[in-house]
Amino acid sequence: MTSDQIVPFASPAAACGAPHIEEPVAYDGILLAGFGGPEGQDDVIPFLRNVTRGRGIPDERLEEVAHHYRHFGGVSPINAQNRALKAALEAELARRSIDLPVYWGNRNWAPMLDDAVKDAAAAGDTNLIAIATSAYSSFSSCRQYREDFARVLTDTGLGGTVTIDKVRQFFDHPGFVQPFVDGVRDGLAELLGDGTAPEQVHVLFSTHSIPTADAERSGPRDQDFGDGGAYAAQHRAVAAVVMAAVAEEIPEAARVGWELVFQSRSGPASQPWLEPDVCDRIAELPASGVTAVAVVPLGFVSDHMEVLWDLDNEAMDAAAEAGLRAVRTRTPGVDPAFVSGLVDLVEERLAGTPVTDRVHLTDLGPWYDVCRPGCCENIRAGFKPAAAGLVP
Repeated sequence: MTSDQIVPFASPAAACGAPHIEEPVAYDGILLAGFGGPEGQDDVIPFLRNVTRGRGIPDERLEEVAHHYRHFGGVSPINAQNRALKAALEAELARRSIDLPVYWGNRNWAPMLDDAVKDAAAAGDTNLIAIATSAYSSFSSCRQYREDFARVLTDTGLGGTVTIDKVRQFFDHPGFVQPFVDGVRDGLAELLGDGTAPEQVHVLFSTHSIPTADAERSGPRDQDFGDGGAYAAQHRAVAAVVMAAVAEEIPEAARVGWELVFQSRSGPASQPWLEPDVCDRIAELPASGVTAVAVVPLGFVSDHMEVLWDLDNEAMDAAAEAGLRAVRTRTPGVDPAFVSGLVDLVEERLAGTPVTDRVHLTDLGPWYDVCRPGCCENIRAGFKPAAAGLVP
């Protein structure tokens, strides 16, 4: 291993830098890493300052986003959802007789990752396997979590005591995909149930938009994933799997059109972000003979604020204005298949499962245990130290 292929803060097995770790690792705790969200009106602006720290965004502009949270009493649903996910993981671990505690910490609001890692260390649990509540590869959905792990271990002085590995990105694991299959199947059954022709129905798979420059840098630098990098490629691959699975249950679904769209962009108009926007695309659909649309929150593990506001409010309003019947399908949440799948990913690392035996539903997987060099660079800030990946 050369000096530029070091994996900092890793277990001895993962420190070798292999893309897939095929030897058992005796983890003694699970770190559930979330985004975090405000839990009251007074929390909203401080939370948004945390989210945007380092970008110099004034409070007046933050208020433009704050009204989404204020609409719901200043309470994001995400912390309650992560409490439920933590409880569901603990129940599934107990069912399988896996004696691993789950420590939950957020990047942007209490409970913070710093406290979760300190709690684990105080309990003597120093070999952690992390699950981030994001399935895809990009700076904000993977590398930023890994950078936060490194920052926490450095700031707390625990870098020489605690190791943090991370389960692979799970975009194409059956546990994550199956709830979307079920949701799209039910949504299309509803839209097609009154005799509407399949050609009049369209499926929009929606995910969070990110800057185009960041998208192009998502995934390993030595692979060409096409426009939108690994981030867009992973979403498109999963959407294709979902539609093929639904068509096996509802044959007419094979004639339903679908595409990947984006939502929730927050950058300046001068900065290119991934397009098309979900609401813009909805407005265009009637011109092509579409009368009904299913909106699928493919980029989200649960009903985050972006789902409740941007899809349930803005996208559904856009559909009504366009005269379209519309349904929004569900997210995985604490679906038993999803919870079981996350524990499968932990067991994969506990057992050192060979890569040839790892389940995955697209040709892009199984994704890497140890992120590759140059993966998911932040174009604005460059590379910072990150756990669970080769430097930089």
